[in-house]
Amino acid sequence: MRFRKVYLEIGNICNLHCSFCPGTKREPRMLFSEEFRLLAVKLRPYTEYLYFHLMGEPLLHPQLELFLSEAERLSYNVMITTNGMLLPAKGQVLLQSGAVHKVNLSLQSYEANNSGKLENYLRGCVDFVKEAVARGILCEFRLWNQGGLDSRNQEILAFLRSAFPGPWSESRNGQKLADHVWLDPGERFDWPELDLNEVRQSGFCYGLRDQIGVLCDGTVVPCCLDHEGDIPLGNLFAQELQEILDGPRARAIYDGFSERKVVEPLCKRCGYATRFQK
Repeated sequence: MRFRKVYLEIGNICNLHCSFCPGTKREPRMLFSEEFRLLAVKLRPYTEYLYFHLMGEPLLHPQLELFLSEAERLSYNVMITTNGMLLPAKGQVLLQSGAVHKVNLSLQSYEANNSGKLENYLRGCVDFVKEAVARGILCEFRLWNQGGLDSRNQEILAFLRSAFPGPWSESRNGQKLADHVWLDPGERFDWPELDLNEVRQSGFCYGLRDQIGVLCDGTVVPCCLDHEGDIPLGNLFAQELQEILDGPRARAIYDGFSERKVVEPLCKRCGYATRFQK
């Protein structure tokens, strides 16, 4: 089995506390270099696309440059999702890497930016993006807060229109602002939590088909939304991935979704997955 994307959490520590993000109650942790190498080697037969994402801000990791170098050695296409706050200080690490394929910038993170003006934050993001696309790196601005905390979205859109005067065009994932630059507006959704009410008993999900996640302690989870590791399928530090995927819990999830049945309590409480029922 191969996946379109594997989410590898290089650390679960973040520099912001955004209202749209549930964060994690897990012990704060970052991968060591030896751990990253082990996980990256084990995952390579299963994907070409490695996402430095799940919880945490990847630009906080002090060994990010080393991780990117190792990913390049293994011929990964690395996808970075960042809140953008550290791009002025750490952006060159991404720009100088041959492994970085795409950078997603979560602009809805502005609401937790208490250290500066919105305009300064956006300028740092835009300056990075312009340099990145000149080097062939794809970039996507995200505004996944529609219907929620979106009071300053018009200011953000006006800034982007000034930076990328267009013409903008519709694309499959939102709007294309320029070559290699997109804007993806999305609805705010409820992250799955075991203490929430169930939102579905049946339906489909791409977890374990399109993607898997690996937390920074090595725990393999079905998708990028299992931020607490509530569906631990195994541990990649101690096991091989195929053994984990062939395990009874993973098979039950996969077979259940094949029959449009939701078997895990966490999956029954996933607000994001309800869009697959539309």
